[in-house]
Amino acid sequence: MAKKYVLKLTAEERAELEQLVKKGKAAGWKLQRAQALLQCDQGPHGPGWTDAPVAAAYGCSTRSLESWRRQAVESGPSSLLQRKPRLTPPAPPKLDGEQQARLTAPACSQAPAGYARWTLRLLAERLVELEVVEAIAHETVRRALKKVT
Repeated sequence: MAKKYVLKLTAEERAELEQLVKKGKAAGWKLQRAQALLQCDQGPHGPGWTDAPVAAAYGCSTRSLESWRRQAVESGPSSLLQRKPRLTPPAPPKLDGEQQARLTAPACSQAPAGYARWTLRLLAERLVELEVVEAIAHETVRRALKKVT
């Protein structure tokens, strides 16, 4: 079966990948991809290996090689050597600056009657009572206070 995406590296792209591999001072996943692309090169200076031997030589699956080849043909081989930056954090922070200030105020004040000091759970309950947040875990309170102190 003919490959849908045939990788033909230019001299500059090949030199860049060879330099990365020769240097050896990069993350393992980058080196693995660079070496695999060099072996998959069907251009005039490339060895033109098929997917199965490349996968066996560099410890990846043929499916991975197919997707790497596709991306290299569509976006260029350097796109495989960079991680896509995350646009947003995985979860928004529970407390913003003003809410952290409203947490710090009771933490620095006198403890409630019957207690020697503020506990994390008491502070979490107090934030909910003051309607600073709808709900909050004591662990989130701990992390917020750790940043402050």
